[in-house]
Amino acid sequence: MEHNITKREFVRRIGLGAIATALASCRNNTVADVAQQQQQSATDGEMTYRITPSTGDKVSLLGYGMMRLPMKSDPDNDGQGDEIDQEAVNKLVDYAIEHGVNYFDTSPVYCQGRSEAATGIALSRHKRDTYYIATKLSNFSQSVWSREESIKMYHNSFERLQVDYIDYMLLHAIGMGGIDNTMERYFKNGILDFLVEERKAGRIRNLGFSYHGDIKAFDYLLSRHDEYKWDFVQIQLNYVDWHHAKEINASNTEAEYLYTELEKRGIPAVIMEPLLGGQLSRMPDHIVTRLKQRKPEDSVASWAFRFAGTPKGVLTVLSGMTYMEHLQDNLKTYSPLVPCTQEELDFLENMANQYLKFSLIPCTACQYCMPCPYGINIPAIFAHYNKCINQGNNPLSTTESNYAEARRAFLVGYDRSVPKLRQANHCIGCRQCEEHCPQSIRIAEQMTRIDNYVEQLKQNKF
Repeated sequence: MEHNITKREFVRRIGLGAIATALASCRNNTVADVAQQQQQSATDGEMTYRITPSTGDKVSLLGYGMMRLPMKSDPDNDGQGDEIDQEAVNKLVDYAIEHGVNYFDTSPVYCQGRSEAATGIALSRHKRDTYYIATKLSNFSQSVWSREESIKMYHNSFERLQVDYIDYMLLHAIGMGGIDNTMERYFKNGILDFLVEERKAGRIRNLGFSYHGDIKAFDYLLSRHDEYKWDFVQIQLNYVDWHHAKEINASNTEAEYLYTELEKRGIPAVIMEPLLGGQLSRMPDHIVTRLKQRKPEDSVASWAFRFAGTPKGVLTVLSGMTYMEHLQDNLKTYSPLVPCTQEELDFLENMANQYLKFSLIPCTACQYCMPCPYGINIPAIFAHYNKCINQGNNPLSTTESNYAEARRAFLVGYDRSVPKLRQANHCIGCRQCEEHCPQSIRIAEQMTRIDNYVEQLKQNKF
């Protein structure tokens, strides 16, 4: 396979001609300025775009996260629904491209290892210069820390995605497991130097990393920006994490700090988890009421997406859009983006404070904890628990006026959303899942807590 491309072909592919050359020459000072120009030039119904300084890519502010793809039941696997619905994926991708989305983010580990292939099938039906592919070197386990196995994973991505160059390559989950883990996975085995050489050869057009966890790793990689020239960095950012990430989990880092450090260096930010794993689209009723009072025609989720897209150094905001209505709503928000005013930012800070009064589990449904060796559906259990808290269906005493109704809603909903053999009572506390959790959730403890709560509800022991 031929990976090298000529300069003429390179410029043709990105479709920006002389603009690309001009931007590349002043890469550290243009991302915010160009973002503002693109934002101002967008008209009603047109996608807002931002520019990657290093390559001049014109990137849609809405990025498609290929981590939560539509599934369909697989009759050969007890109906557990672990088969990707390729036809549905194709329709979503077609609609997204038709309406201006051109950034698609995947990984070798998404959808239990099936996302890259599904993404490749969907995108290969379109001209290569109409989209940008982002994927990752997801060498989490020690079995793929070696140089040989990591390079094998890298080459497999080309095959599954059906491409001869990757637009945006990330070191995956920097900081997860601590800085020593990061050093083993990317520095000591020489993989980072290998990827830098691949960028020089044109097989990687932009090189960056996604951050989860240990802030020492984030700061260390940024301290070497002059050496490695990070083209972009992916961070978790939303209006709760902006100031309150540590209140959700002590090991998290405030999004404001992450973004500010990137902005200082002129590094564009790619945003993940703008909805905090969907939680900011399922807010408690009293918060929904206040959001709707402000903008009755807009969805609850649109507030979070507007917040995430407002900083001028944001290149694209990823959304895992499983359903067409999610895609259409996000397209409305970013076609074009109406940035949040300072008054609206203050309002969202107030909403974040209100939200934090509820004891939610900070699960983002990233699926890194899956599959559980004992078949437990960890994200689904957490999602049901959080949903019941948001809806007030988490009774703590038989004296509550809505106890019977809330009790029934919790128990019936639990059995409907999580098959009995995959519920929390089957957790043995092995903790194999916890080392993979970017939010550092003590999953085994939460499983025990939720199971005890379920048993109390069943037996009316409050």
